[in-house]
Amino acid sequence: MLTQIAEGVLVHQSELLRNNTVVVQGAAGVLVVDAGITGAEMACLANDLRERGLSVVAGFSTHPDWDHVLWHPDLGDAPRYGTAPCAAQMRELRSTADWQRRVTEGLPPEITDDVPLEPFGLITALPAGATQIPWDGPLARIVEHPAHSPGHAALLIEESRVLVAGDMLSDVFVPMLDDFTDTNDPIEEYLVGLRVLETVMGDVDVVIPGHGSVAIAGQGLARIALDRAYLRALRDGREPGDPRIGSSAEPGWEWVSDIHAGQAQSVAARSRSHMA
Repeated sequence: MLTQIAEGVLVHQSELLRNNTVVVQGAAGVLVVDAGITGAEMACLANDLRERGLSVVAGFSTHPDWDHVLWHPDLGDAPRYGTAPCAAQMRELRSTADWQRRVTEGLPPEITDDVPLEPFGLITALPAGATQIPWDGPLARIVEHPAHSPGHAALLIEESRVLVAGDMLSDVFVPMLDDFTDTNDPIEEYLVGLRVLETVMGDVDVVIPGHGSVAIAGQGLARIALDRAYLRALRDGREPGDPRIGSSAEPGWEWVSDIHAGQAQSVAARSRSHMA
C-alpha cells in the first residue's frame, strides 16, 4: 500500500525487512527508488501505481546491496539509475556465469522463490560526479558519500524537502559497515558519510531510511547523533548502549545484535593486527 509522506512523495514498505520503496511524482510519471523486496510486493506496488494512473518513467538504486537493486516486469522498462560504482558492481556480478545462484544464496530463505532475477541489478550508471537524476520531475539531488557500501547515495527531493537516505539513518538497524581492507577504514568512512548527510539536513523536513520508520522534524539529526555515538563506541571498543541492540531491541529485531557483535569482532581483530 502506498502512503503519502510529503507532497508528491509516497512510500511502499515491505513486510520482511521494512524496506521503504519511495515513489516521487513527476510531470510525466514517477521515479521509483529502491523497488523491493518480493515479487508480490513489487507487483502490488505496480498495481497501486496503475490504479492512480501513474506510470514509471525512471528508477534509482541508492546502492548495490541485493535488496536495493530489485525490479519487477510489471514496473516496466524505464531506465534504472545508480552511481557509477553501484552500476559497476552490478555489471561485475552479472558477468559471472553463476550470478543467479550467488544472488539466490544471499537471499533470506523465505523469499528465494519470490524475487525476480531477470531484471536484478540492471542499473544504468550515471556519470561520475552527477548531481541529479535525469528525469522530468522535481529536482532529485544526488548526495553521494563514502558510507555503508561503494557508491552509496542519498537523494534529496528539494521541492518536498525529503531525504531518501538508503541504508542510512535507520531506527531498526545500527550502522552497517563496508568491509575492512588494507586501504580503507569503514568506521571513518561512515563518519564522513554522516557529516555529508548532516550538511543537507537544513533543507530537509522528512527522512526516509531504507529500512524502518520515517523520521520527521528534528528526528533526522537525532538519528545522525545516534549513529555517530554507535560508531565512536565501536571504534573505541566500548559497548554502545544503543536502543537498537541488546535488551532494548524491538521485538522481532533482536538479531540486529548479531550484526553488532560481528562488527565489534572485526574492529577488535583489526586493532590487534595493527598493534602486532
